[in-house]
Amino acid sequence: MAAATRAMLGEERVAWLRGLARIQIQDPMALVHGSPESPWRAPPPEATEAELESVYRPLNQPIAVYAHIHRPYIRSVTSPQVRQRLVANTGSVSLSYDGDRRASYLLLDGRNPTIRRVDYDVEKELKALSSCGLPHADWIAKSLHTGSFQMP
Repeated sequence: MAAATRAMLGEERVAWLRGLARIQIQDPMALVHGSPESPWRAPPPEATEAELESVYRPLNQPIAVYAHIHRPYIRSVTSPQVRQRLVANTGSVSLSYDGDRRASYLLLDGRNPTIRRVDYDVEKELKALSSCGLPHADWIAKSLHTGSFQMP
């Protein structure tokens, strides 16, 4: 799937994506895809406070926002660095893994995060997916249809 996606994007867009910063700091928040050390290592919502603090402490911000796991949540974590660290996952705009097919995003109003859900036309997306030529589209379709991760 990765090779097919790279081919569809083209080398110019892939090069642009590679050039993006992996960490964005917008005080009081830091944004990463998975974690500061890796875009692919990301703790699940069930992670302990100690694990979340260990992973996101290097960002040195009271609010840490990440994605990758497709399961939106907001947690308050006790931190020796700051009185309280908020760790939030944005979820996914179309491939949710929490049982809710609606798109999700995170709204941060000052220091107050909120997960928002939005209905969208899943059937239209499934139809587009079936004709796009992406390998394993049937597997992705199962996840889109159920709103949860499906094994290939």
